Amino acid sequence: VQLQASGGGWVQPGGSLRLSCAASDSMFRFDGMGWHRQAPGKQRELVATTTPGGDTTYADSVKGRFSISTVNAKNTIYLEMNSLKPEDTAVYYCYARRLGTTGWGTYWGQGTEVTVSS
Repeated sequence: VQLQASGGGWVQPGGSLRLSCAASDSMFRFDGMGWHRQAPGKQRELVATTTPGGDTTYADSVKGRFSISTVNAKNTIYLEMNSLKPEDTAVYYCYARRLGTTGWGTYWGQGTEVTVSS
């Protein structure tokens, strides 16, 4: 399984970006998908998750500003980011995971960098 993340870039505080993550397999073959991020000098943190059934969770720091969604026909996961803050600056990684016969398997995208500054 391959995941290809895109959509990062530079944006001013208060701006918006939409990240995309295209998977090489159907969304319905995964038990969960989502986004993590890692800021310079910090540990990677979970940002948002979703399931094929549409259940979502968000980190407290992004609730009300970020929205995760999927388009199953395109095998793509999106992260809509609004009201961006400098503290949202990080490399964003998408992932997808599923339970197989040998246990959980997690697949990662290559990361896309988001910079929020004036």
